[in-house]
Order: sequence, then C-alpha cells, then structure tokens
Amino acid sequence: MAGVTHAASVHLVTQKPIELILARNLMSSLSTPAFLVDEGGILVFYNEAAGILLGKRFEEVGQVGPEEWGTQFGPFDENGEPLPYDEQPLVISVRNGRPAHARMQIRSADGSRHTIEAAALPILTAHGSQGAIAVFWPADTNGAGPA
Repeated sequence: MAGVTHAASVHLVTQKPIELILARNLMSSLSTPAFLVDEGGILVFYNEAAGILLGKRFEEVGQVGPEEWGTQFGPFDENGEPLPYDEQPLVISVRNGRPAHARMQIRSADGSRHTIEAAALPILTAHGSQGAIAVFWPADTNGAGPA
C-alpha cells in the first residue's frame, strides 16, 4: 500500500497546474506566436505560430530552462547582445506578477534574426504565480499582427 501512496504523490508533484494546461489549450488555437513558462521560468510550451517563426516545433525542443532557451532563441537587444535575464518580459511577469512589454530580437533555428514586440502576462491564482504567457509578433508588420 505504501508503494501506491508514493506513486500517487510523485504523480501529483509532476502534474502541471490546471492554469498552465488551460493556457496551453488557448495558445494552441491562436495564430499569434506565444510562449508559456511555469513559475520557475521553464519553457513548458510554445504554439505552432511561434514554431514557424523560430524554425523548430515545440516537440523538437521540449521543455527547457531559461538558460537553454535563451541560448537557442534569445532574446537579444538592438545591438545583438543577450537581453539581461531580469529585463525579459516573461521573467518580469513571473517574478513581479505584472504585465511587461519589450521590443527585442530573437534568433531562428537557421540563424536569422527577427525583431519582435513581446507582451507577457502573469498567470496568477489565489495560490500565487503559476507562470506567464507571452505573445509576440514581428515588429516590421506595422501593427498588422502576426505574419
């Protein structure tokens, strides 16, 4: 019986909060590129539209920590330097529980760079932060939305 209890508690620890599951479902139906991170800054999902811009589907990348996704995709400032971690909209949203916006560059899998506008929103519950969602779009579309 103790083994059953242990297995059940391990399952509960690794299960994602319902808010992240619902956010992922919403993002899956959007044509706007979007990222989803958990409360620890782990990239837990990005949608097909983001995958097209990045040149890799989420299934190819999987869940990765901030250092790894930062190395692969950025973000970078206007000079091509890595954007400091504490200045990234997703980080601000998770840490401070408030929306954040920035213009930045990202790098696709083929090495090309794209200037984007990104807006991040925290996912807050009565129990605290569960993560954040960021939507972004190419900055050269003159406000027309996703390419």
